[in-house]
Amino acid sequence: MAKTVYNTATTVDGFIADPDNSLEWLFSTPGGTPEAQSDGAETPLDEMDEFMKGVGAICMGSTTYEWILEYEKLLERPEKWGYPQPAWVLTSRDLPAVPGAKITFASGDVAAVHAAMTEAAEGKDIWLIGGGDLVGQFYDKGLLDEIRVSLAPVFLGAGAPLLPRRILADRLELIEAKPSGQFATLAYRVKH
Repeated sequence: MAKTVYNTATTVDGFIADPDNSLEWLFSTPGGTPEAQSDGAETPLDEMDEFMKGVGAICMGSTTYEWILEYEKLLERPEKWGYPQPAWVLTSRDLPAVPGAKITFASGDVAAVHAAMTEAAEGKDIWLIGGGDLVGQFYDKGLLDEIRVSLAPVFLGAGAPLLPRRILADRLELIEAKPSGQFATLAYRVKH
């Protein structure tokens, strides 16, 4: 059965981006990008390739989208858009679309967006890229099925939180825990 999955990297102290919304902390961690190779050990990137085979639609917030636009210079180099799946960007502002990408800009209740993504995903999973507050909106509506985090050996002290919601252990079931190079991969099923 298809799931709605939050799959992201996070620091040990629970941040997905630094106070400037940058992911440079991740990219400088061995195994955090193809360029930051870890001595041949398995990394979260290896697992991501397999994960992406099961993804039929993706969703992100405007801050995440704008960061990707800027970091990859996508308006000048649209071929660097890494998602062949239909993508939804939740925003209350007008944002430029990546030429040739299947992007839908939406606002309002995430339940309606989730229904459209489920249809477009054609039986495959929905990947919630982030940010954390957007994922929290899906959680609040009972639409989040799984949380997968790649825990990096980094402490930022401040930044964008992983998931700014109070979710206690009775709502989560650990389904996977394993080392992955310098990272630890943890996966939890969300109990509805």
